[in-house]
Amino acid sequence: MTTATPLHEHEITAKPLRPKEGLGALHLFYRVELAAWRAKSSDERAVALDYLETLLATARQQPQTQIVTLSMFARADIGFMILTPDLHDLNGLEKSITASLGPDVLVPEFTYLSMTEKSEYTQKEEAYAIELEKDEGIARGSAESEAKLATFRERIAHYTHDRLYPVLPEWEYFCFYPMSKKREPGQNWYALDHEKRRELMGGHMRVGRTYAGRVRQLVTGSTGLDDWEWGVTLFSHDPYDIKAIVYEMRFDEVSHGYAEFGPFYNGLPLPLKEIYRRVLLV
Repeated sequence: MTTATPLHEHEITAKPLRPKEGLGALHLFYRVELAAWRAKSSDERAVALDYLETLLATARQQPQTQIVTLSMFARADIGFMILTPDLHDLNGLEKSITASLGPDVLVPEFTYLSMTEKSEYTQKEEAYAIELEKDEGIARGSAESEAKLATFRERIAHYTHDRLYPVLPEWEYFCFYPMSKKREPGQNWYALDHEKRRELMGGHMRVGRTYAGRVRQLVTGSTGLDDWEWGVTLFSHDPYDIKAIVYEMRFDEVSHGYAEFGPFYNGLPLPLKEIYRRVLLV
């Protein structure tokens, strides 16, 4: 009986392909063909299951690499969310996962390629200094203004790093959906000037902040990488909070005026062995 060779045992000849900032992000949602799985002998199944576990364990040892394994609802059976800096590693891992349980067992139902990115609507230091002077009467150049600006710089640096190099939470519920901004007559997001877009996104983000501690959101950019412009990943402790935040944001002008949404994929982050038990009945 032949067995698959773990990814790390292959000689990698391609030079690393890393974006100048951020990480590659890949969402993989598979349907399991149980007939193909059940056609294997018990020994073949055991080898395949061990191989996939070894594959993921090896990948997780690579710097800045995170993998969430998911038992999916309805639209798919098994899901993986992967963050890693090298696109060759990401591509190789995708191919290895797809082939891991044998031919035609894991069938891709939906895949999504994107990259972590910083927000173009983050407030600039100059705008914050003007705001301090206008709203709080703190003169620019004063000691108080400089102290507040130093705190502002630290906060923005932390926020930007968290967007580009996030640590995925080990929370109990997962939701993913792709989205784009409209480009229609009278509803063209890209025809608005930057200040208007920043103003609208400011209201959108204020809604999101009310769910701090209940919903963790990661927005990854996919313009030129996939069919939609962004991928939105949500983690929560309670699925009620996912439902609530998505519903509330429907009333925000950014959503009701300019947003288009793709399919929603929901799942439960679980250890691989528990996913095997539920999905493969082993």
